Amino acid sequence: MHLNHYAVRTNDLEPLKEFFCDVAELSPGNRPPLRFPGYWLYDAKSGAPVIHLIGTEKTPGNDTGASDHIAFTGDGSRYEKIFSKVEGMGYPYEYRTQVGSGLRQIFITGPHGIVVELSFPPAA
Repeated sequence: MHLNHYAVRTNDLEPLKEFFCDVAELSPGNRPPLRFPGYWLYDAKSGAPVIHLIGTEKTPGNDTGASDHIAFTGDGSRYEKIFSKVEGMGYPYEYRTQVGSGLRQIFITGPHGIVVELSFPPAA
């Protein structure tokens, strides 16, 4: 088994799309003509649609997008560039280095409180 895609229902579609595109370097792409608004966000390397955003109506008490986190693994050579970008985005974040493995992680909290984990191999 492997991750096919991660779907998020949101009543604030555009900001959530921009967040995932900026943080995880995804791009909107082909999506079937479904009966509801949304986006399929694609990974540049694999060409796979990894995030499906499902648009919902804004109604009182209809806060959407709840999840714990979604994780992406990045190329270690891009860590500094991505970390600098995250610092300037204005979203809360924290970074960690896993004890033992040296895995470098950045946790960014975006719209709806969705947390994205970006993991990178240890520095050489």
